[in-house]
Amino acid sequence: MLCAYCASWNVFSESLLMNPAAPALPAEKLHQAEQLLAALRGEMAKAVIGQQAVIDEVLIALLADAHVLIEGVPGLGKTLLVKALARTFGGETRRIQFTPDLMPSDVVGHTLFDAATARFVTRQGPVFTHLLLADEINRAPAKTQSALLEAMQEKQVTLEGNSARLPQPFMVLATQNPIEQEGTYPLPEAQLDRFLLKIRIDYPSEQEEVALTRQVTQAKTGADLDVEAVGTLVGPATVVGLQQWAAHVTLDERVLAYAVAVVRASRDTPGLASGAGPRGPIALVRAARARALIAGRGFATPDDIKAVALPALRHRVTPTAEAEIEGLGTDQLLCELLDRVPAPRI
Repeated sequence: MLCAYCASWNVFSESLLMNPAAPALPAEKLHQAEQLLAALRGEMAKAVIGQQAVIDEVLIALLADAHVLIEGVPGLGKTLLVKALARTFGGETRRIQFTPDLMPSDVVGHTLFDAATARFVTRQGPVFTHLLLADEINRAPAKTQSALLEAMQEKQVTLEGNSARLPQPFMVLATQNPIEQEGTYPLPEAQLDRFLLKIRIDYPSEQEEVALTRQVTQAKTGADLDVEAVGTLVGPATVVGLQQWAAHVTLDERVLAYAVAVVRASRDTPGLASGAGPRGPIALVRAARARALIAGRGFATPDDIKAVALPALRHRVTPTAEAEIEGLGTDQLLCELLDRVPAPRI
């Protein structure tokens, strides 16, 4: 059941879905979208202490109707982040713990013969949800990881020749541990390319860690944060409407050319063995439009491209062995690239 706050957005939700092909976004509705997204961020912050940049990047991916790969050591709140996001819009969330013995049918489902009815019955897997948490995705072999490819790209699952659409919105939030690599399987390039953003969660600041410790230990048993304080503001239909509006944020041709120039520069940058492919500029543009909508703007700027460049490209490029020996990370090389590529003045 939605909270009372959601009532004020009923008209807004209907207007989003009524005319998704509108050529321009009205200033009044942009302001409403900005307020709504700020409210969603505020609700998520009630459960996720700190990590505001991570929350913003997850919202960008949600508005862009895309998926994210979240990298961070255990205990930084990756699972909590997914649960809090789902609760803000009343979405369903499911979690899959990826392990070496996980089978593709454990992800997408399977068809079996029911002796009681003498009929074949299709059992849908946990992928049929709004937000799918693929926990430690790199602990499963490639054949299991590839079970998500169709779902992530086409928003459907094919079982025994029959295709079934996934709920809208649908988003995969996969996690992996950057430190412990024993017993893991590197994600194939085709899998990595389907994630719009690769988000890195770092340790909280000292003040945030004090607040985190206080919230977990004060008059509570167990050691986990809960999402009971997070309110449900809107429904899934409003999120779909916001995604449609993000897709119609105006993009100047010079900004589009800048996104392409950044990606093309990654292919001949010293220190990078391989650059981003054609999905690179597409990811930059989609993420930049979503970021503009969060800011209440109906147009994307070169600054939006720069702001999303690291999470949108860090998993699409590969540093050379020499660069790694010199201690140059992917983010540092990308920052140097952005400094070299001139941005247009809009």
